[in-house]
Amino acid sequence: MTKPTQITVEKADGIATITLNRPDKMNAYTRTMGEEIMAAMDDIDADDAVRAVIFTGAGERAFCAGADLTPEGGGQVFSSGEEVKDLSDERVRDGGGLLTLRLFESKKPLISACNGVAVGVGATMQLAMDIRLASETARYGFVFARRGIVPEAASSWFLPRIVGISQALEWCYSGRVFDAAEAKAGGLVRSVHAPGDLMHAAKELATEIAENTSAISVAMTRAMMWRLMSADHPMEAHKIDSRAIYRLSRGADAKEGIASFLDKRRPVYPGKVSEDMPDFYPWWEERAYE
Repeated sequence: MTKPTQITVEKADGIATITLNRPDKMNAYTRTMGEEIMAAMDDIDADDAVRAVIFTGAGERAFCAGADLTPEGGGQVFSSGEEVKDLSDERVRDGGGLLTLRLFESKKPLISACNGVAVGVGATMQLAMDIRLASETARYGFVFARRGIVPEAASSWFLPRIVGISQALEWCYSGRVFDAAEAKAGGLVRSVHAPGDLMHAAKELATEIAENTSAISVAMTRAMMWRLMSADHPMEAHKIDSRAIYRLSRGADAKEGIASFLDKRRPVYPGKVSEDMPDFYPWWEERAYE
């Protein structure tokens, strides 16, 4: 992976930490930043040593203050400045959506440690993450109606599933910026922490996953939970979990899970996501932009 310029990536003890790194711009989002995060995710998904991913922002003021309103090289804010006739043209695609779709595809659990302001894409990118923690200094805003646009980054799919339709609409209709306490009350974040405790809490959670679980089990669980949430009948979930149990119960990780439990010791799972996912994975058809 080419060394990134707008994020940093650190790997230690089974945890990858991706830090949005434009503190002088309050970590404002650019196309370059999005491309660097997606490249980092490609590298992380291929690295069996990484068991969980934490996202945070550099500095003390912001996780990500939204799209950079003075984009690189000038040009139009929010979308391509090129005129197209066909709205299925790839140039029409929203950059935030490209990012959240890539996060949706992750084989590793994603944890957000929101350390400050998170508005616009700074808020919506976190919706594709699995567990969101916030600093007491965090501020969120789905501010699109106040900028004359609409919710982006596929947030009209993610946000109502996380917080419910009424809360999602209130935050998006008003476009107001709200604090971490309101975010927790509305179901957006799991917990609120003192600024100095935020990363410790995120790493503690990531470590619990990394040290105690099968990487294959976690990857399958993530795919099942996200992808079956919209199924039209529980039979669809029954099909997948039946097949998964059948295949994984015969694997080395299940044997180690039972042995470690009986031996009263921490498990050492041999399975690798890069090589040992069940033969029916992925079970879905990839969606095209058209």
